[in-house]
Amino acid sequence: MEKPTNPAETHDLSFGLLISMIRTELVRALEAELQTEGVDLRFTQFLALKRLALDGPMCAGELARAVDHDAGAMTRVIDQLETKGYVRRQPHEQDRRSMRIAVTDAGMATWRHIAKAHERTLERAQQELSPDERAQLMDSLERVLAALRAAE
Repeated sequence: MEKPTNPAETHDLSFGLLISMIRTELVRALEAELQTEGVDLRFTQFLALKRLALDGPMCAGELARAVDHDAGAMTRVIDQLETKGYVRRQPHEQDRRSMRIAVTDAGMATWRHIAKAHERTLERAQQELSPDERAQLMDSLERVLAALRAAE
């Protein structure tokens, strides 16, 4: 499918398709920004590192739910982040049979570095919107999310 280059062309798109296209472009832009910063992370790896950096250690299943990712695939993401030295598996404090995933010092330093790239990407995506339009967009998206969650 050809990408619309003129904002007027997006009026023919469905709500779902437009949301999907925006997500795809955000992922693409963020991954490019990360590459520019010299950080070799895919989007799901970025999300996992972000959640761990902001929320602290958690089990693999909790992390998978937090980033809306398949639990089996999350194990591969954790393995990749562990190989890069960004996370480590550690015994759960209350249940030694269980492992929790924690950010390493190197992972936290990387997170602080790439958080700025994330902010730049989101700012670039909203650059054509006024402060009032940004607030209205956030309000609208939060209401859409709430409506979908209420229907579950």
